[in-house]
Amino acid sequence: MADSYDFESPDFFTTGTVGTPGRRVFYLQARQGGRVVSLKLEKEQVGALAEYLAKLLADLPAPGPLPQDMALLEPVAEAWVVGSLGVAYDETADRILIVAEELTEEAEDDADEEEGEEEEERAETEPPERTASTEAEESPDTAKARFRLTRPQAAAFVERGRALVQSGRPICRTCGLPIDPDGHPCPGTNGHVRH
Repeated sequence: MADSYDFESPDFFTTGTVGTPGRRVFYLQARQGGRVVSLKLEKEQVGALAEYLAKLLADLPAPGPLPQDMALLEPVAEAWVVGSLGVAYDETADRILIVAEELTEEAEDDADEEEGEEEEERAETEPPERTASTEAEESPDTAKARFRLTRPQAAAFVERGRALVQSGRPICRTCGLPIDPDGHPCPGTNGHVRH
């Protein structure tokens, strides 16, 4: 099992990428004192977390000045891969709690199995409504990271996360797939490369 982390009062919290568009690796990163942790996650997780935090912040008083330097701290050393994220608001402490849970092989297998079952269901019936869960089932064998953020830290994360998600590869107008810097074989043009 990987290490768990509990950042009661991080002085730095961000998201960032390493690599070029189409090959970027996304990270959550936090620092408290001299301790830094970097967790790998998916672009979709960054986008979903940013949007969820934006909705949460909309119901709270406006944050004060936002942190300015949001670049990842080098070197980026991945502690583990995030499987699920949970968010809560502690009204008494005025802190937003983000809980990241490690992706385990068992969780990956369950997700693959559920995907297969969903595809079978879709083939037999109308498309089901899809819901996203932000909470993971608690498991004592799974590493967790807890970050208690201020409202300005959460608001800065929203801005940074949205900007990173939107700065990806351009989308092909014909097929809707992302276009790599060297073009892509477009299904809408019978596999001809589009630039």
